[in-house]
Amino acid sequence: MTDKNTVIIGLIDPKSPSNVGAVMRAAGCYDASQVVYTGQRYDKAVKFNTDTKKVVSRIGLHHTEDLTQFKTSQCQLICVDLIEGAISLPEFEHPEHAIYVFGSEDSSINQALVDNADAVVYVPTIGCMNLAASVNVVLYDRLAKKAEITAGDELIRSSRDANNKVKVK
Repeated sequence: MTDKNTVIIGLIDPKSPSNVGAVMRAAGCYDASQVVYTGQRYDKAVKFNTDTKKVVSRIGLHHTEDLTQFKTSQCQLICVDLIEGAISLPEFEHPEHAIYVFGSEDSSINQALVDNADAVVYVPTIGCMNLAASVNVVLYDRLAKKAEITAGDELIRSSRDANNKVKVK
């Protein structure tokens, strides 16, 4: 891997095209490398996709049969779900290269994948978040814990919508 920051989002059999669209938007906002998914439900519902920022033109969205193929000696497999024995996200140190695997909206990550993971992480919430919200929180946590963060007015100007011209006085 040559990327300084390889981040892959793995989705297990997502059922909601709106969630996949929101995951794609999160991937674009937080500079993920690609999004991969298993199962057939998304392929059947893709015509309802809500990727409003057309991130799929910059970040790949691909079907895969096996999320473990992305686990290498450099890229760690991190399962994210409410799983007993998992590490709380605030305590977790993100690896430089990772595939973050999220369970589907109506199920969880299977035991074999959890057993193959380098780490299992949970977001300490009361109740469960939806898929896209979970991806956003994990990617934001990764960004917030980075040693160097791009910030400032130049980033704001390049990131906001065209009709937003508001300034702090």
